[in-house]
Amino acid sequence: MPIMICGLGSIGRRHLNNLKALGRDDIVLLRTGKSTLPDDELGTLPVEYDLNHALIQWQPEAVVISNPTALHLEVAIPSAEAGCNLLIEKPVSHSTDRLDTLTEALRKGGGQVLVGYQFRLHPGLRAVKQLLEDETIGRPLSARVHWGEYLPDWHPWEDYRRSYSARSDLGGGVVLTLSHPFDYLRWLLGEVEAVTAETSRTGYLELQVEDSAEIILTFEKGPLAHIHLDYNQRPASHWLEIIGSQGTIRWDNGDGVTHWWSVKVGHWQEIAPPEGFERNVLFMDEMRHFLDVLERGATPACTLDDGVRALEIALATHVSAASGCRVMLPAREASLSAGKE
Repeated sequence: MPIMICGLGSIGRRHLNNLKALGRDDIVLLRTGKSTLPDDELGTLPVEYDLNHALIQWQPEAVVISNPTALHLEVAIPSAEAGCNLLIEKPVSHSTDRLDTLTEALRKGGGQVLVGYQFRLHPGLRAVKQLLEDETIGRPLSARVHWGEYLPDWHPWEDYRRSYSARSDLGGGVVLTLSHPFDYLRWLLGEVEAVTAETSRTGYLELQVEDSAEIILTFEKGPLAHIHLDYNQRPASHWLEIIGSQGTIRWDNGDGVTHWWSVKVGHWQEIAPPEGFERNVLFMDEMRHFLDVLERGATPACTLDDGVRALEIALATHVSAASGCRVMLPAREASLSAGKE
């Protein structure tokens, strides 16, 4: 059975090219015709424009959902009901509306979900996780993430103000679009208990959404984390620092290297990514993992429940910024990553 890709912007085409590189040519494209990228790389792959017809006609085993954030569930729910496995680009949605419907559809259809927080697969962050599990720096006490990246440089071929990242109606804004740290900090440090935040629409980029955010996460196990996000910084900068009772860990997305210092060792050491590592390796590894989910029943590295929790943190950021108050997150209930009992 084929894999269907819904959404052929830059990330959808990246997934398409990576699937082909991994030997999958049984691919169906679900299109709206709104992509600003040329069609020459799409070749002769079959194209559909109606989701329900495509699900009946092709009966895909999986659907890659890479359309704008606010439209994710319009594809995810019918696809889950049809029994498809799903790769949903982050964030899962722009609100929590209808997530219970998606969960029920997965339960009935029996499919699994992988959410596209691919930084969980980054060798540098995996090294950070192992260092924390080995208690190399003792007990984590605080963390900082800085991520600034100039939005007009992302897709130079289009007017950045028309991209989903810049449009509130499509689920854009820096908080949702750069929500990866909400996921990987939770993966590294445990559940988040509360969010305190300020956001800003500076006007510099003429956007209708926030382009800067300062966020504090309070974790159930005690650490505090400060996250800076912006659409304005040149050159781009994305890094993480974790301070522990016995040392410090630093990771920089620029070169992928993890540096660590511990009281026992007394000097800085580093863990470099594998030779030849570059950005698309993350997406290739993510797609390999998704194929493992499909073909061998592997457990998704980032489940729907994980994706929902990251979304809750992002939405709490907006509520805190609007109200000026600290926002408590809902307690974890039964897993939302339903599908197979």
